[in-house]
This record gives sequence, C-alpha cells and structure tokens, in this order.
Amino acid sequence: MQEVSIARRPVLVDTDDGVARVHLNRPEASNGLDVELLRALYDALMMVHGDARTRAVLLTGEGANFCAGGDVKTFASKGEQLPDYLREATAWLQSCAAALIHLRAPVVTAVQGFAAGGGGFGLVCASDLVIAGESAKFLLGATRVGMAPDAGGSVTLARLVGLRKAMEIVLTNPVLSAHEALDMGIVTRVVPDDTLLDQARTLARELASGATLALAASKRLLWEGVGAGVDARLPEEARTVSELAGTADAREGLAAVIERRPPRFEGR
Repeated sequence: MQEVSIARRPVLVDTDDGVARVHLNRPEASNGLDVELLRALYDALMMVHGDARTRAVLLTGEGANFCAGGDVKTFASKGEQLPDYLREATAWLQSCAAALIHLRAPVVTAVQGFAAGGGGFGLVCASDLVIAGESAKFLLGATRVGMAPDAGGSVTLARLVGLRKAMEIVLTNPVLSAHEALDMGIVTRVVPDDTLLDQARTLARELASGATLALAASKRLLWEGVGAGVDARLPEEARTVSELAGTADAREGLAAVIERRPPRFEGR
C-alpha cells in the first residue's frame, strides 16, 4: 500500500516544548469533516493523550477556514446510504469532542475564517480555551440543512451561552462575528488575524509550562458537570442525526447548500 504523503494526510501532529499541535489538513474542503478526517483526528487525540511529552494541545486548521463542519458534498453523494454514513461520522465526531473534553492536557483552539456546522462549531464548544481571529465567523447551521446539533453541542452550547441564546442560535442559524462570539462566551479572546497562530501558540506554551497536575485536575472539575451531561447526551444526538439524515428535508438542505440556493423544506 502506498504511503500517503504528509501534505495529504487529513490531520497532522507535531509536539514542541510540551505543546502538541493537532492540525486539520483538508484546506481544499475548508477542513470539512468526513469519516477519514474524523478517524484521523480521533487517532491524533489518542496519540497525544498517550504521549508523556504532551502538556497542552493546540488545535488548528489549515487554510482560510478552521472547519466548515461536515463535508456536505460527501454527504450528498451518499444518497439513500446517508443515514448509515452519518451514523459512522457522528460516532467519530462525538468521540473527538469527548476526547477534547476528557484530555488531561488543556486544549487551546485557534479559529480563523469559519467555524461552522455541528463539527466546526461543536469542536470549538468542546475546547477549553478558544482564540479567534478578528475576522472569524461562527455558524451552527444544523437546522438550516434539516439536521440537528451534534458533537455534544446540544449540551455545551447552552452551558456556554444560556438556554435562550442557545435556542436562538440553533433555530435561526445566525452568522456570529468573532466579537459577538466573545460577548456570548463562545470564545475566550479575539486577536488580530495576523497574530492568531502566534498568540494561540503562546497561550498553549504558557499552559504547558504550568502546574500540569493542577491544570488537569482543575479542567476536570470545571468540565465534570458539563462533561457528564455531554456523555449522557451523545447517544440521543447520534440517533437523532441518523434519523433526520433519512428525511427528504435533509437531502434538500444539503442540495441547497451545494447549489447555493434557499432550501425548499416540506416537513418530510
């Protein structure tokens, strides 16, 4: 079997000064999440979890966007097999979100461009600290394509922004600016675009130089109430996403995104 070149691997990992950088690497698809990338992301998170050198994790994305969410073109190509494909993809996505929450090392996520969909937005909500470039945008967008939030977002988003605001975000799908996301508590800090990676790396290195055991214990305590809710909610999220994937509205929603037109939902 021919080895995939480093440039083509969907997720890259390197560790320096105690910081494990986990880098989404599908820039041609705005780091859209398919099963291959999600498997690779989970493997990467498990690898850094087991690496004694890892004292902090920096999650980044290659190209103009951090992560545009699920790869809608791949999803649309599955036709009637979409529910089975999404069942697998959702399982991997949920495992990745849970891994971010349960990692001992603190996770810093750097967001440029869009963090969208249950995937991109969900990974942000499952991170410990989030640094956003000033031009970054946040869009949940699940109901816009006839789907429901996943990656634990049905729990984490409401805990971050409150029930009423979470309901508005889920049901109306606003595109949030970086500063709006900061005001709501979705991100930790907004920085100039050209300093995003440097500032995120500096923060990760600061954490990596800290009291590792105390940071891990404090992270666990803060996530424990939320994390328990996420873990309990994941099976129902997966069932709901799979069920909705079999509807005509979901197929119409995906087609509308690809064709850049308003969807015509019929409630079936």
